Formats: sequence, structure tokens, C-alpha cells
Amino acid sequence: MDPRPIGIFDSGVGGLSILREIDRLLPAEHLIYFADQAHLPYGQHSLKEIRRYSHGITAYLLEQGCKLIVVACNSASAAALHELRTAFPNVSFVGMEPAVKPAVQATRSGVIGVLATPVTFQGELFASVVARFAADVHVLQESPLGLVGQIEKGELSSAETLRILRKSVQPFLDHKADTIVLGCTHYPFIIPQLRQITGDGVTIIDPSPAISRQVRRLLSDRKMTAGEGVPGMRTFFTSADPLALERQVETLLGWKAAVLPVYWAGTLLTQAESSETP
Repeated sequence: MDPRPIGIFDSGVGGLSILREIDRLLPAEHLIYFADQAHLPYGQHSLKEIRRYSHGITAYLLEQGCKLIVVACNSASAAALHELRTAFPNVSFVGMEPAVKPAVQATRSGVIGVLATPVTFQGELFASVVARFAADVHVLQESPLGLVGQIEKGELSSAETLRILRKSVQPFLDHKADTIVLGCTHYPFIIPQLRQITGDGVTIIDPSPAISRQVRRLLSDRKMTAGEGVPGMRTFFTSADPLALERQVETLLGWKAAVLPVYWAGTLLTQAESSETP
């Protein structure tokens, strides 16, 4: 048995959708969640910046004793996952890969839509996945501007959120897409609202369950599981306002959580407040 925690990070609360599934599948594992809300959203940063943030967060999570790191952010996975595996060769990583393959398997019309940030679409990972699995399928891309911010604010059903969703999804429907891939970990939290727009005839692919199963496989294969029995601890950190993240965790997961602040000091993270700008 390996009691060390699993580290999970995102630019904000999107990765909570991944944490929720890991919690359900592996309740005995200790989980540490880091929200880099000082730099939210990652989709608006350069690839170089996202790599720097991801490297600093990984180093911090390893200082907390994490045995496996889940990059629970599509933008960070697209920009930094390869570099992280190179920089930390002895660390097990699970990243986000756009769920194009299951969408191709599910489509009947031969048209699928992918909702993701511009950084995800720019990364080599997305192009590789499309080339490998979607050669005979028409893949449509949309980046819902402002949607991550709405979810961060907890405005899942507001008029503005629904407006953003309709604007993003309508091109898919106009082109007869019958399958939509959620290419950002924030988006599973608005599946009910998305369903209002698409109706029941469109398949929505949420990657969260597949990511949690991959974590379980890796831990099992490498004999790193915590075993069974007593539920594991859930620890939360943010690089911004801890009280705000506490409210977000309660809104999105229904959990009461104590959140600890962590601060950027150059390229490093520390629990001591710093006035430096990363």
C-alpha cells in the first residue's frame, strides 16, 4: 500500500470535475487539489507561460509528497504535458487528451464538435489525436469565449452562460453534428445547460470518468494504491482567494472544504505571502 496523495491541478475549478470522479472511484486515496487561480484562465496565456506555471505547480505538489500528478486542465496538458514528463522523468503523470476517439466511435452523422480553449486547439496533442482517430470524420471546433469565467463565478444557468453556450453550439447543430466533446475540464459542470440546447439526440462526451479509470490503472499497475477502508483526505490549495475557492467547491461539489493559500514567488510556490509578480 502507498498512502502518498494524488496531486491534481488546474487553472481554476475545472479540475474539480476530475477530482469528483477520482473521489468516486478511489475513495481511499488522499487527494491534493491545486487551483492556480492567480493565472486564470490558462487559455489566455502563452504556451511558454503555461509551461512555467505547470512546472512550478508540479514541483510544489511533489514537495507535498504526491505519488502521481493529474494535469486536470486541457490547456496545460496541451502546452506542458510533454515537457513535464521530460523534466520529471520519475513521476507518473495523467493528462487530458481531447476525447475525439470515443466521439468518432459514437457519431452516426460523421460530424463531431469539440468545445475547447484556443490553447488546446493550438497544441500538437489535439492535432495528433484528430490525425490518428478522425481522418474520416468532420471535426468542428469552437472556443466558448467567457464560459470558463462564468463557471468560475458559479453562474451555471445564468442568461449569459446560456447565451455563450448557444453561440458556441449552434454551428455544430447547423452542420448536423451529433456528438460533442467537452475539451475543457470546466465544461462538465454545465452539461445540464448544454443538454437544454442540444436536446437528447446529441451525445456529449465527458472525459472525467475515463481519466479517473486511467489513474486507477496506473496506480494498480505500479502497485501504488492506498488500499481500501478509511476514506482519504481531500486537501485544497489556491494561488488566489481561499474563501472564494471554498465557496466554489461547495457550489460545484456540495462539499465543505478548508482551502489553504499558496503564493507565487517568481517561478516557485510558497506558503509565505510574496509581493513578487511571476
